[in-house]
Amino acid sequence: MFEDLSQGIQEAFRKLRGHGKLTDEDITKALKDVRMSLLAADVNYKIVRDFEKKVKERALGTEILSNLTPAQSVIKIVDEELANLMGGKAAKINISSRPPTIILMVGLQGSGKTTSAAKLALQMKRQGKRPALVAADIYRPAAIKQLQVIGEQADVPVFTEDVQDAVQIAKDSIKFADKHARDVLIIDTAGRLQVDEKLMQELKDIKATVKPHEILLVVDSMIGQEAVNVAETFHNTLGVDGVVLTKLDGDARGGAALSIKAATGCPIKFVGMGEKIEALEIFHPDRMASRILGMGDVLSLIEKAQSTIDAKTAEKMVKKIKADEFTLQDFLEQLQQVKKLGSLNDLLGMVPGLGGLKKKLTGVDLDLDGKEVKHMEAIILSMTPKERTDTSIIDAKRRKRIALGSGTKVADVNKLLKQFEEMRKMMRRFRAEQNQQQASKKSKGKKGKTKKGKNITAKMPSLPNISGLLGQLGGKFPFK
Repeated sequence: MFEDLSQGIQEAFRKLRGHGKLTDEDITKALKDVRMSLLAADVNYKIVRDFEKKVKERALGTEILSNLTPAQSVIKIVDEELANLMGGKAAKINISSRPPTIILMVGLQGSGKTTSAAKLALQMKRQGKRPALVAADIYRPAAIKQLQVIGEQADVPVFTEDVQDAVQIAKDSIKFADKHARDVLIIDTAGRLQVDEKLMQELKDIKATVKPHEILLVVDSMIGQEAVNVAETFHNTLGVDGVVLTKLDGDARGGAALSIKAATGCPIKFVGMGEKIEALEIFHPDRMASRILGMGDVLSLIEKAQSTIDAKTAEKMVKKIKADEFTLQDFLEQLQQVKKLGSLNDLLGMVPGLGGLKKKLTGVDLDLDGKEVKHMEAIILSMTPKERTDTSIIDAKRRKRIALGSGTKVADVNKLLKQFEEMRKMMRRFRAEQNQQQASKKSKGKKGKTKKGKNITAKMPSLPNISGLLGQLGGKFPFK
């Protein structure tokens, strides 16, 4: 995500590091490189010019802080201005005090509107709401069926009517919500290949009839500056409350994300980060600015982990690791948990200092849902429960059977078993070091107790096996 833009801006500031004092010429040159990176990212020229002017005024002013180097101060200013450019802080959905809250999803055909509606419904459900989806796209073939299918994935009811009147469907959905105690209605409307009068009139009629509390425009981030033009047209006609940017995980430039708020005044409220039903995230401008500048996004990583990884399962795994009882079955369960976090490519970008590691892993598949990881799962699933618990019994005959059953080679089975054993050794070393540290503290008279008298135990990572595996592989998965 934003790889091209991020690399360009980070390279510009790399040249500033090491300077004891920055001259006007140094700052001007760095900002010129930043300007070129933003223009290459398809950000509107006027927006880039205003951004550069604001940064330069602050950088040449009195904002160089005593506890930061001059280069760090300039980077801090750019970080803040990038966040301001994208909206400053995360914008929330307008929730009505009298349910149901009505959310109208609008946008062009192919932008991901129907999928985004279901993703938003799932997110609302996880927040304790009782959402329902409304199929008001009466033109696109199979649009209603598509909404029903992904609505089922989110376990959210879909309201449909056998009438060719989108306004009537939207109106009747309110009665459905009242009858079934649904406090959020998400209306999926029809799109067109381009903005036209008929589309806009229908949306204006729906808006006038149901009086939505929130109008969300769904746009494809991959279309760059055109996304801004679409946003301006919809906003001027309907009065859009927020934007959902889809396919942001595949956007190397980032022009749409950086331009929409400044050009239209509409905040980006959500971003689509993949095809999975869970892949919709609240847009945090400040966090995104930090990621662009290579400073990571730890808060989003923590939130993602908390929402996808089962705490009880993680706690159980930690106990097994401490007791040296971690098995291949446990590894399989943890692998399936971590897969929910998304691609390692995105996760690396969230960890400060590791964003640049992606460039070094040339030719490495960083997709945790890719074929290499599926091969690993297949090998483990081809084992008997006893073999997963005790790998020492897996002799040559068993390895041949496992390879045949998983569609892989015996060499692949051997490689996985070897890596798993190396990983267990690493866990034992880690545990031994922890025990040694605790013993050392006790010998120095530190009893290691809290004010309440509870023992302090250094917390082991809940998912050390995955990171350990990557370390043992040297950044390379098997089965190439």
